[in-house]
Amino acid sequence: MLTFEEKVEIIESFPELTRNDVSMKRVNYHYKESLFDKTVVIQHLHPNGNGFVYVAGLHGYEPDERGLVNIREATEEEFRSIIAAAIKNLSEDPDGEVQPIEEKWVGPNGEELLLVEEEEFWNLYHGLNLEESFGAYGQAKAYLREEQFKQVQSGRDS
Repeated sequence: MLTFEEKVEIIESFPELTRNDVSMKRVNYHYKESLFDKTVVIQHLHPNGNGFVYVAGLHGYEPDERGLVNIREATEEEFRSIIAAAIKNLSEDPDGEVQPIEEKWVGPNGEELLLVEEEEFWNLYHGLNLEESFGAYGQAKAYLREEQFKQVQSGRDS
């Protein structure tokens, strides 16, 4: 589990986020350029490592009724990915065309695969070739990790 300090360092690598200290030593981070009334990306990050990220409407996440997911046990890779996705989600025009989520993964021998959300499926490409297709993000991610791939670029920033 990442420490509070490590999480703060990761969050602060996103210069578009603004820190706001709240009660009980907790910290919120806002995305002031949000196209929506909602500006909080990270909510109630606590020195014990607990906290939440706003992911309402994003595929691949299972938010609570408030649109938040807990990041207490997130790895550095997962934490960076979810922050990038949350910021991108708040900066998209709701009337515009939504870009598919694309993630680059690199294998132990340097091979690169691209995981792309397309028409409710998660397709895995090697170059232009479709290697595998999954019905859920979690299945694709589990497969890639089982094959010892690591995510190097994520969110909707392809």
